[in-house]
Amino acid sequence: MSKLEDTYLQLLKYATIPEPVIEYKFCPTRRFRFDMAWPDKMIAVEIEGGTWTGGRHTQGSGFERDCEKYNLAAMMGWKVFRFTSKMVNNGIALTVTQEALKNQPDPIR
Repeated sequence: MSKLEDTYLQLLKYATIPEPVIEYKFCPTRRFRFDMAWPDKMIAVEIEGGTWTGGRHTQGSGFERDCEKYNLAAMMGWKVFRFTSKMVNNGIALTVTQEALKNQPDPIR
């Protein structure tokens, strides 16, 4: 787990948001995992580190795999929220997560 992911988890804990499942494998036929997820709400979070330093998520092949992953998740009914380090550090990620979890009913399965 990255330092940024740990910071986000600490913010969730401080705000008394239910703990997410870490590295949640959302598709049984693929190796894709979400950084964090609330499977009962079908909400996932991806912490996108290295956005300004040429990290994996901004490189060609990494970006392409991310697109494939996020499209598959959307087709399966997931809401995926992507947060940069700035969004984690300035509180936007926490605010968005709180609103998303508050406004998302449990899916009917």
